Amino acid sequence: MYRLETPLFNLNHTLDCGQVFRWDREGELWTGVVRGELVRLSQEEENGPLLIDSKLPSDFFEHYFRLDDELPLIYESINKDLLINRAIEKYSGLRLVRQDPWECLISYMLATASSIPTIQKRISLLSEFFGEEIEEGYYTFPGPEALATADSGLLEQCKMGFRTGRIRAAANLVNSGELDLASLFETDYFSARNCLMKLRGIGEKVADCVLLFAFGKMEAFPVDTHIRQIVQHYHIDDNFFEGSSNLSRMGDWGREYFGPYCGYAQQYLFYQKRVEGLVILY
Repeated sequence: MYRLETPLFNLNHTLDCGQVFRWDREGELWTGVVRGELVRLSQEEENGPLLIDSKLPSDFFEHYFRLDDELPLIYESINKDLLINRAIEKYSGLRLVRQDPWECLISYMLATASSIPTIQKRISLLSEFFGEEIEEGYYTFPGPEALATADSGLLEQCKMGFRTGRIRAAANLVNSGELDLASLFETDYFSARNCLMKLRGIGEKVADCVLLFAFGKMEAFPVDTHIRQIVQHYHIDDNFFEGSSNLSRMGDWGREYFGPYCGYAQQYLFYQKRVEGLVILY
């Protein structure tokens, strides 16, 4: 076990906000599987050092938790109104996570029309059936080859429903090299989004989640039910929505309104709404 100094970082907000699905909390201890390793984390106090029980080195967690992001500058950039200002103040230290692209892709394909506990259950079953056991009850996330060649009967037991065929199709594309996920790091946001949306079952929201949480494309502004309700409640009278207020337009609004770090704004607003509902500002 070792300590890692963390500037302006809140572990609980970061892992609880809904961007990652393979972390479990018991008291102040978080346990998860990252890069094929079992990790246990805690934080002694708000914005205090991380206590890390893992074989992974400290520089991995510095990268994973985006400790290189200048949060004060990001806050200044996205702090456009009372609603986001309240979210920044209440959930200060929430950082986006740099997730593994493959795991993130499959996780968000499994997330469509589902609650977070349901998503976590599907991922857990996939890992148990097709991953490798690290420690009793903990498994690695299965790679593309494992899912591309998976027994259909076992896949059905993972309770993915209509998503099953989509997951296998995505696994085949990545396993064959037809879809090169690594190349998306060097691709501009809109081209990368169009590439992901060619996969069956991926629309703008899922593509934006993957691009934000795995590829660090801050222009991504995922519009789910919570964000849609926020826009409709607080911003629908903006001139931007004259003539159209569909979900795609809301994503464009987020990019224009919050600017180059709109992805951070989205996650703060999403978390605030999920925890508190539509808050009263006056």
